Order: sequence, then structure tokens, then C-alpha cells
Amino acid sequence: MRHIFTTMLILTATTGHADAPRVVADIAPIHSLVAQVMEGVGQPDLIVPPGADAHHMALRPSDASTLSQADVVIWVGAELTPWLTDPLATLAPAAATLTLLDAPGWTPRTLPEDAGHATEAGHHHDYDPHAWLDPEVAMVWVGAIRDTLSTTDPDHATAYAANADRALRGLTALRKTIAADLAGLPGGTWIAPHAAFGYFENRFDLPSGGAISDSEAEDPGPAHLSDLRHRAEAGEITCVLSETNEPTRYADLLTDGTEARQGTIDDTGVTLTPGATLYADLLTGIAATLKGCIQP
Repeated sequence: MRHIFTTMLILTATTGHADAPRVVADIAPIHSLVAQVMEGVGQPDLIVPPGADAHHMALRPSDASTLSQADVVIWVGAELTPWLTDPLATLAPAAATLTLLDAPGWTPRTLPEDAGHATEAGHHHDYDPHAWLDPEVAMVWVGAIRDTLSTTDPDHATAYAANADRALRGLTALRKTIAADLAGLPGGTWIAPHAAFGYFENRFDLPSGGAISDSEAEDPGPAHLSDLRHRAEAGEITCVLSETNEPTRYADLLTDGTEARQGTIDDTGVTLTPGATLYADLLTGIAATLKGCIQP
């Protein structure tokens, strides 16, 4: 019995999961950042799996159970996942909650006056919530994640600090690599599937020529599609992107008979495996898609 107990202590020390807090993240890119900060301490849980609609997903019983056991919840905010607001209040009232859109140290991107998004509760917001697509914002958020975890779990504060420093160095290198890869590409020549990539466009000085729709849940109007089609025919648009694993009917319509190319892109890592490496894989994948589609 004494041998078994000693073995358990050794295994616990080796895996580094002793008394790790139960941490829940909302979407895969945020889960990836949290996993980097928690490396060697524990593994966060993920509520919204890659491929699910973060804006309108229905909470599953397993997710409700996960939330009810959470010590820490880290989410983007109600602007992205309005359906998560009430479950957080009822299922995880005692959990430490970090709302990343409210973290200080960065400036949210203001949406055009006529493009504000309405949440399921009917509340209108005027800020683009897809801020994780800017690695410099992600750096600010990593600091907020570190501080929240350290406050909640001071026994592992040294590990969180060291992991966050490593994550910040990785994000700095990632930003520089992507900037170099995309340097010189002509802006305004690509069309996004929906208006979610503004932070990436701004950070890497590669503006899109617009989006097929304002959001994933909205279909584009015929006048808008006609305008995009004319621009593709005129050669102003050389790349039309569709959502990964989604139908390409609009891209087909816009590019048929033109020299414009097609590609697929997403903002949460639909085909990627959740974990610490997902964030870098997501952004490098977006950059590779744009580079190959805009100017192969």
C-alpha cells in the first residue's frame, strides 16, 4: 500500500496536474492560448468545438456539466457567444471569469455604422469580437490569462508566468513571419466569406475587397452579389474565399468565367486539432491561403 501511494505521488509530480484548477475556454483559438499558459499544470476544457457555430451553438448536457465544475472560465465575451451568458451565471456563478473583450491594453475594432451585430437577446453591439486574429491582441490576452490563472491558483503562478513568457515570444515570432510572408501582396483584391477577418487585415496591412456576407448567419443580397461579380469580371477581385467545409456556391457564382481564383478559409480552426499549437496553425493557415489565392 505504501508503495502504491509513493508511486501515485511520483506520477502526480511527473504529470504536473496536482491540484490543477478546472479551466474552461469557449472557442478553439482561446483554448489554444490557455493551453499554452497552462502547460505542465493542467489541460483546459473546450466548450465550442471546431466547426460549431460559436454565435448560435446550443449548450450540450456535457458542456453544462463542464461549466458547473469550472474554477475558471475564459471566454471572448457575449458579443461572440451570447447564448453562453445565462449558463455562465447559473452554472458557474462561483468561477473566476475572464472576459477577454473587456481586458485592458488593446483597442477593439469598431464596426461600420451599418454593420453592428445583434445578439440572440436582441442587444446590439458595435465592436468586432474576432480579435484573436490579431497576434498582438493575443499577446495582451495571454497576459490577462496568466494573471487570472495566477490569482486563482497562486501555487502555480511561477509556471504560468514562464509559460506566458514563452507564448509571448512565440506570438512575436509568428507575427513577424506572417508579416514577411504577406509583404507586398495587393490589398483589396480578395473577398472574405463573411466579415470576420478585419483584425487580421489591419495587423498585416492586407485589406479585403469586402465580404460575401456580413455574418455566417446571413445570406448576401442579389445587388451585393452582382457588385462583387462585376468586380471579379473587371479583374479587381482575384481571390474569392469560402468557409472551410462549407458549400462554395457563392464563390462559384462570383468566379465562374473569370480569372479569379478560389480558396477556403476559417477563423476558428475548423479542421485543426484543439490544443496548444492550434493558434499558430490557424494564423499561418490563413496567411498561406491568402498568399496562394491572391497571387500564386
